[in-house]
Amino acid sequence: MADTDSFLHLARPLGPAPVGAQPSTAPLSVVIQPQAVFSILDHSLRRNQDQERVIGTLLGVRSEDGTEVEIRNCYAVPHTETAEQVEVDMDYQKQMLALHLRANPREVLVGWYATSAELNTFSALIQNFYGQQGDGTWPHPAVHLTVSTVPGKEIEARTYISAPIGVTAERAADSCLFIPVPYEIKYGEADKSGLELIAGAKDREDRTQGMLTDIEALERAIEQVLEMLERVSNYVSNVLDEETEPSSALGQFLLNALSLAPKVNPEDIERDFNNHIQDVLVVAYLSNTIRTQIDLSNRLATAALTLGTGDALGGDDKQKGGDRRQNKGNRGQNNRNQQQEA
Repeated sequence: MADTDSFLHLARPLGPAPVGAQPSTAPLSVVIQPQAVFSILDHSLRRNQDQERVIGTLLGVRSEDGTEVEIRNCYAVPHTETAEQVEVDMDYQKQMLALHLRANPREVLVGWYATSAELNTFSALIQNFYGQQGDGTWPHPAVHLTVSTVPGKEIEARTYISAPIGVTAERAADSCLFIPVPYEIKYGEADKSGLELIAGAKDREDRTQGMLTDIEALERAIEQVLEMLERVSNYVSNVLDEETEPSSALGQFLLNALSLAPKVNPEDIERDFNNHIQDVLVVAYLSNTIRTQIDLSNRLATAALTLGTGDALGGDDKQKGGDRRQNKGNRGQNNRNQQQEA
């Protein structure tokens, strides 16, 4: 450049940086838990009408090298944003972070979220705040998650990390380079059941969905498996009949999936199922028998205590009867003595 005092500096270290150096912007893989997404959507629905977006803090776990981040929880942070300035309640952020880490000591601060896909100067300012030393994610980069919540459109999420950028030291505080990183929304079996139950209410006018029993859930799962098998079978038949263009990637995927399943005869499956049903019936019978024995033992113990009290009362009655007979004998002896004296 002609002017040696003007320059543009881009920094992107490739590994974790030691303390005192530039923060790491190594490639990351981000895993997002569904409960974090639901909390963000709930925060967006409860925002004020004049707010275009809301922000909050992301918490989760990070791998030892900092290249893998799992977002598990989040909480809202109050802020006001206008065309000229943005204000974030930093005291609230610090207090909430301390309380959350006290309740969940295994989680750490990983970044922040915003319910808007727009990246502007205010986004860079907040990103630098979350990535600072002390109360920030230093020496690891802060993860910025954007979730679009436009009514009537699909929910889109994106994840970024940042690298420092700025032409002057004054502009470095509110400037940064946002680098997209891959992400994945991962959920377990329990989360999958809950998501399927919630998805079942989207077609209902009252947006409600009743809880399914175990038999109904099993029936629905079997129907879904049969539907997927039917769809795969139709695709394979169309490929063999040259009605559908074959895909080598899809064929390899189906081959790998089928190779994981053992080859079992239908007779063996029916026999194993019947044996399992018999085992379940035996366990139910034994549990009922044990319950009956416990109830019978309790009643016998109660009856023994009652009979023991009755025997004690009977002994007292016998003693009283003996005393009455002794009194009658004494009166008869006195009468005979009086007749002899006469």
